[in-house]
Formats: sequence, C-alpha cells, structure tokens
Amino acid sequence: MINASDYLEPGLILHGHKCPAMPMGLRGGAAALNALGVERAKDGQLLALVELGEDHCATCFVDGVQMITGCTYGKGNIKKLHYGKWGVTLVDVASGRAVRVTPKGEAMLANKQTSFFKDYREKGIPASKVPPEVVQPLLDRVLGAPDDMLLTVGEIFDYKVDQHKHSFASFICEGCGEMVVEGYARIADGKRVCIPCHERLTGIAEPKRA
Repeated sequence: MINASDYLEPGLILHGHKCPAMPMGLRGGAAALNALGVERAKDGQLLALVELGEDHCATCFVDGVQMITGCTYGKGNIKKLHYGKWGVTLVDVASGRAVRVTPKGEAMLANKQTSFFKDYREKGIPASKVPPEVVQPLLDRVLGAPDDMLLTVGEIFDYKVDQHKHSFASFICEGCGEMVVEGYARIADGKRVCIPCHERLTGIAEPKRA
C-alpha cells in the first residue's frame, strides 16, 4: 500500500511551501495507485489526467499528484483537462485499467473556510508567509483523515491510451542556432527554423498550446 505521508517531505521540497492542496494531491494519487494495485511510475507506465484549469486556487494539488504517482510533465505522462476541478484519473498504460479519484466537495469547502484561506490566501498573502500555527493543523487534517471522509474513489474502468513514441530527431535552427525537435520545424526565408524564429521572421503568431 502506498502511504501519502511517506511522500510529504519530498513533496514539500518540490512544492516549496506548506498548504492543504499539495497533500490533497498526495492523498488522491495514493488512493488511485492503491485502487489500481500499481507502483509509482519510473518511466511512462502510468498516465495521470488532472482536472485543474488555470488561475484558480489549490492548483498545488497537481504537485502532490506528480510527486506520488511519478507522472510528471517532464515525462509527458500527465495532462491537464482544464475543468477547473481537482479530480485525477490514473491509468495503467499496459492494461488500460483506470480509476478516477476526487476530493469530496465538503472536504474542499471545509478547507476553504479556514483561516489559511480567509485571513491569508484570499487577501493575497503567499502560502509561504502563512504562520505555521495556521497551516500545520490543516496539513495534519488532510494527511490524517480517513479516505472515505476525504476522497471519492470511483470504479475501475477501461481507458484506451493513444501512445506516441518520443522523437529523438532534431536539427539546428538556422535563425537562433538552438536545437529543435524535427516536428517543430518551420520554413522562413528559405531557412529551416524554430517556431519563435518563424514568428519573428514572418510576423505570424502561432496558436499557443494549452
């Protein structure tokens, strides 16, 4: 069984401050791993689909998910769905078995009604500046609550993963001289260039990826 508390210290090093959302991600990720009966991903064995969006509270959740599941943006096996929610679907890539775990709404609401949010975060005070005596009880509550009080763990279901091999092909941009992956090559003024150089030379901005 994966225990979220075992990953708290490295999670805090990664994340940079104490708050309830990162440990909530640890708890959600641990519940998903245990439900599937799988270990933390060393490579691309797992895929995590997190439901966070942009510019809202508690996106720290995803750092907990990354820490405990081993699904990271560097490995490319975690994706944001931009729902503005805190659910995570964890997929065992080899078998296609998946489970969705989400913090209970009442647990999230209880966190938001604490002094940590009301007296500090909602007033623009960074989480790292919140006094330890304010944040620590909240941290302890998230880590210590039983799963059934904190999380909803769904049924195991099948999920088809579209697998793409990593590209090792690359070239030197003729504009800036930097290394670029082949699939991102553009042509401008007869030169093979990267996207920023293409935009600079042509004045045409490409749509930004989420």
